Amino acid sequence: MATKGTTKTLWSLIGVVVFMGAMAWAAVPFYNWFCRVTGYGGTTNVATGDSSQILEQTIKIRFDASKDRGMPWEFKPMQTEMTLRIGEDGLAFYEAYNPTDRPIAGQAAYNVAPFDAGAYFNKIECFCFTEQVLMPGERVEMPVSFYVDPEIVNDPDAKFAKHITLSYTFYEIDLPEETQAALAKEEADTSSVN
Repeated sequence: MATKGTTKTLWSLIGVVVFMGAMAWAAVPFYNWFCRVTGYGGTTNVATGDSSQILEQTIKIRFDASKDRGMPWEFKPMQTEMTLRIGEDGLAFYEAYNPTDRPIAGQAAYNVAPFDAGAYFNKIECFCFTEQVLMPGERVEMPVSFYVDPEIVNDPDAKFAKHITLSYTFYEIDLPEETQAALAKEEADTSSVN
């Protein structure tokens, strides 16, 4: 009888460990999805085109970059800030470098501070919309095209923002299947030549 209770407890503990592991693995993608859907945490909007209006009022945009603890890339903004008129298109660049001897795929999570301004920060094009793959020793410049929606001046909470900080954090992800297949083909072709 005591063995039956011990076995049940053991399986319950294994189930808890497996569940917690699955939740930890899914935390980053789930949080990114949640922020995009709700706008929580200063998540930005995605624009289909330029702003229809440009105001004389200016706002300062600051750029920030960080990496997940295990991400081996070097990652930084190529400019720390710029001043734009509200509604004017901005173009900024970030630089990523893979100093390792292996290909690495990454995905950027992003947010905007102050959080109230996130709903008015519109990205037209961004490297964060897709996964990035850097080959060994590869260095790339990654653009982000954006504008601040003029409606920000009508928001009672966001209209007092004098600056907006756009932050990215890169996380390592699994290599895409097509990249893995291309690398395997390249390795097989090299082996057959030798």
